[in-house]
Amino acid sequence: MQALLLILFVIGMFAFKQVYFEHRRKRRRDYYRNDYLKSEAWKRKRYVVLKRDNWRCAYCGGRATQVHHKRYAKHNIGKEPIEWLVSVCKSCHNKQHI
Repeated sequence: MQALLLILFVIGMFAFKQVYFEHRRKRRRDYYRNDYLKSEAWKRKRYVVLKRDNWRCAYCGGRATQVHHKRYAKHNIGKEPIEWLVSVCKSCHNKQHI
């Protein structure tokens, strides 16, 4: 009986952990999409990257209209270094997220 209770406890803790981390991931994603990408800080950083890359896509050389994160600073949204960002056209950006 104690072994069964222990197994159920471990399964419950695992399920709780999964729900908790999924909730945190969703909150980060929502903040990133709904707040950070609309902020003045992002708009300035985006402009700096596009200007640095001469408004050219890093992948095809076409006209860049977007900025792609090569890496994400999961716990430091908004503190990603410029080196982690590249200018991209819409088509290449979509390909990066497939």
